[in-house]
Amino acid sequence: MKRNFFLIICLFVLNFSFGQSKLSKDRDAILSMCGCFEIEFNFAETFNYSKEDNYKPSEVYKSYALELAIPIVNKRKKISIQHLLIVGPESNQSIVKHWRQDWLYQNTDIYLYDSENSWKYITKNKGDIKGQWTQKVFQVDDSPRYEGSSSWVHVDGVSYWENITPAPLPRREYTKRKDYNLMIRGNRHEISKSGWVHDQDNKKIIKKNNEKIILAEEKGYSPYKKVDPKRCEVAKEWWFDNIDKWTSVREEWNRVYSRNNNLKLKDSFDNKKLYEYLLFSDDYDSPSTHKKLINSFIIN
Repeated sequence: MKRNFFLIICLFVLNFSFGQSKLSKDRDAILSMCGCFEIEFNFAETFNYSKEDNYKPSEVYKSYALELAIPIVNKRKKISIQHLLIVGPESNQSIVKHWRQDWLYQNTDIYLYDSENSWKYITKNKGDIKGQWTQKVFQVDDSPRYEGSSSWVHVDGVSYWENITPAPLPRREYTKRKDYNLMIRGNRHEISKSGWVHDQDNKKIIKKNNEKIILAEEKGYSPYKKVDPKRCEVAKEWWFDNIDKWTSVREEWNRVYSRNNNLKLKDSFDNKKLYEYLLFSDDYDSPSTHKKLINSFIIN
């Protein structure tokens, strides 16, 4: 009896230790995506299935950037990383607030992109997300983009997270393409010796009612190479100068998300996009103006 009890205790301790070790490895992998990076963005349309003779695939896209990824929340089961682009020559650099990614451990609340600027709120079963991390990706104005839940994998010295989820058109496409309205993103985040790689296998979808037609596929490959953090000091200074404003904006969006309902947003209000108000105007710099502005974009 004592022996069986001792074995049960040992198994419990081993399982607990493994869980703690896995969680620590997951957190280390996520936090290793923070820092100062040189980035190379590469996208190419690989296959198309259009029946139109005059179909024109997207041109090969290639660009470079210097970016700071700074952890703005670092809790045991939640990590939030804000990306900041540094543009212009060293003598005259400026900062562009870029995308944000939140990582939540064993999260059950998901806003799944549908199409036409709308998201469906779903609740996942706790058993289905055991050990998983949800990656929530946000626009430059902190409005939603896409999210998905999967497990980090650590094997043979490699750490990666991969997921397939519906998403809006990427920024490089939505001003140019009107022939599809949904992207199925195949995302893989893999930690490398020099930084990390965002590897993508995406499908461009025409969604009509409940029918989804694959128009084309594309490959994305974006290596993030870690460089001297001094090159990103200007972005860090900008963030701390503007932290109160963007904390307020996030808090207002969090109130919207906490409604736990389907969400549909206007594309523009008074002929302006939300990011134009928040990034290029000094009129919206208080919690009350943020609340009024964000709610003016909400349809339901």
